[in-house]
Amino acid sequence: MLRSVEQRRVPGSQVDPRVMELRSAVSRLRRQLAAHPGEFRDRSIAEEELAALAGLAAGGDPDIPRLRRSLLLVAGAIGSVSALGQGVRELREAVDLFGPSPRA
Repeated sequence: MLRSVEQRRVPGSQVDPRVMELRSAVSRLRRQLAAHPGEFRDRSIAEEELAALAGLAAGGDPDIPRLRRSLLLVAGAIGSVSALGQGVRELREAVDLFGPSPRA
């Protein structure tokens, strides 16, 4: 379940709920990608960036520009694989919990 950007911590917990949501989204998409039988050109890029996102989430206080960069790389690498579309959307929603995307 997605949480508001305003909600920072669960009472009695030291883990930011946004970070928990990010960890879950990354983990789900990594599992979906690993189970996907098809090969595509940028699969290794998606795997590397999901690993980077997992590392950022594990740190507990991720660098937001880095989160957004990794999200763009994952979306670009997986973009045309419709079977993974829901996982990419969930990842984007988890990243968006850290604040709105900067607009030019």
